[in-house]
Amino acid sequence: MSVPEIRPEQSVELLKALHILTRDGKLNQDSRRKLKQVYHLFHFIEPLLEEVYAEKGDLTLADHGAGKSYLGFILYDLFLKARPAGHIYGIETREELVAKSRELAEHLGFGRMSFLHLSVEESIHSPALPPQIDVVTALHACNTATDDAIRFALHKQAKFIVLVPCCQAEVASVLNRHKNQSFGKTPLSEIWRHPIHTREFGSQITNVLRCLQLEANGYQVTVTELVGWEHSMKNELIIARRKGASRKSARDRLEQILTELNLEELRERFLA
Repeated sequence: MSVPEIRPEQSVELLKALHILTRDGKLNQDSRRKLKQVYHLFHFIEPLLEEVYAEKGDLTLADHGAGKSYLGFILYDLFLKARPAGHIYGIETREELVAKSRELAEHLGFGRMSFLHLSVEESIHSPALPPQIDVVTALHACNTATDDAIRFALHKQAKFIVLVPCCQAEVASVLNRHKNQSFGKTPLSEIWRHPIHTREFGSQITNVLRCLQLEANGYQVTVTELVGWEHSMKNELIIARRKGASRKSARDRLEQILTELNLEELRERFLA
């Protein structure tokens, strides 16, 4: 892939604020790598935004666990800035990051961005958010924050969900806690007998369970590699499209896996 250059419509000020450009507006080797990553992620998300916008002439997007709202700013700059309608919401529990994002959006004149200091439960019911959200994203939302984003998206009946999961520790901890009991229950426990395998298998099965959860709730799921994020071990991209008809077979398989792997205590998280 050729090294990308800055697009004419992009805000140089934003790219500097996000440390994609150097302070003097130049592209060094590190910033070229960052820009390549930005464009690659946008390549996946842009068609989804185009589809929603073509249908409605409008768009709502919520970025959960937004952090510094890196993703939201890039999507606004590359997609919404040139369009007359649409709104991006950044949802984050760290108040200082919310304040900084608000300041940057005001400075750049990005008027259709809102940054909300809310928990998941608060964001589901908050009047600051519309009852339905078109697209929900969660980029490297750590551990159960990805599951929180899924719960929010299901409540908001999102048409598209875009996830790059990170640090899936919860399932691995449950596998480890019940390891001795699992040895007597299933020979599959050999898959996670050694600690390094517990961590790796726990990470993989977490995303498998998430995909089944989405399918059980009426989504068509695509899982691919987020090529271009070479600096990150967490390189899995999950894209879900709402079809409306829930799949009982997916729910049945999800229940069977939770039982077989001795993960019944996670039923509420994946089956509620």
